[in-house]
Amino acid sequence: MDFSNRHSILRSLYDEMMPLCGDTAGVTQGIAGLGALFYVAYRIWQSLARAEPIDVFPLLRPFVIGFCIMFFPTVVLGTFNNVMSPIVQGTASMLEGQTLDMKEYREEKDRLEHEAMMNDPSTAYLVDDAEFDRQIDELGVPEIGTAAGMYIERGMYKVKKAIQNFFRELLKMLFQAASLTIDTIRTFFLIVLAILGPIAFALSVWDGFKSTLTQWICRYIQTYLWLPVANLFSTILAKIQVLMLQNDISELTNNPNIDLDGSNTAYTVFMIIGYFTIPTVAGWIIQAGGAGNYNRAVNNTAMQVGSGAASVGGAVAGNVAGRAGKLLK
Repeated sequence: MDFSNRHSILRSLYDEMMPLCGDTAGVTQGIAGLGALFYVAYRIWQSLARAEPIDVFPLLRPFVIGFCIMFFPTVVLGTFNNVMSPIVQGTASMLEGQTLDMKEYREEKDRLEHEAMMNDPSTAYLVDDAEFDRQIDELGVPEIGTAAGMYIERGMYKVKKAIQNFFRELLKMLFQAASLTIDTIRTFFLIVLAILGPIAFALSVWDGFKSTLTQWICRYIQTYLWLPVANLFSTILAKIQVLMLQNDISELTNNPNIDLDGSNTAYTVFMIIGYFTIPTVAGWIIQAGGAGNYNRAVNNTAMQVGSGAASVGGAVAGNVAGRAGKLLK
């Protein structure tokens, strides 16, 4: 699966849905206009009743909001997206740099492991076909049992490498699928907020709904930050992998005969727990007022699901790793 292509499709989906904001804006102009009439009339009547001079500046608020509604896709969404998109691009470049480093160190580790086994005659036949054929040819008929043992050991080594490569590809897929899942949910939320945004702006003209405008802006920015936070979290995971690979390379350089443990259970559990905390971390950056009980319920549910998934995933992965280790010994 080409995950980068899926991210491009989501961005195209967002751009294709933006014209619908114009239809919503046309409907909400009447609500905003009626609210502006009551807003201005009430304040003028209040000033006249108190024999006070009329303060014109507060009366401009509904007209500014009406202007934003009329040009909502360009003035409001265009401004927010142009300001926030460099953050997404910056975090994506950070993730790309760490991913490239991880690939380089992984290739270096594989090369050192291959060289260490090639330098040892007792293990060279496991990784090199020519060396295996040469040792088999040197064995005579009385040593058929030794040759059979070599075939079995070589087969078990291939099974072990296949399992390691499977977990490596599985982690790679989870690494990219988690980011795609966050981006998908984020795109759907942004589309809904964008299409219904003019309604929030129109209702904010009315007294008693002023906080609707602030809440919509906070929630839009908060949801927009999901992808940058996911990129930062992925960057941290990639850095952890780089540090682990650097440690393995150092061990292989100092002691080529060392047997490294390639278990990634803890890494997988950390990934599962961490991606459930992305909406919470985004909420720490931008606080959206109101609906506190709802936000707490969502966060608590996410943490409970994450803890359950992590415990189940850790138990299953540990059991599988233990059985695979006994099988390969």
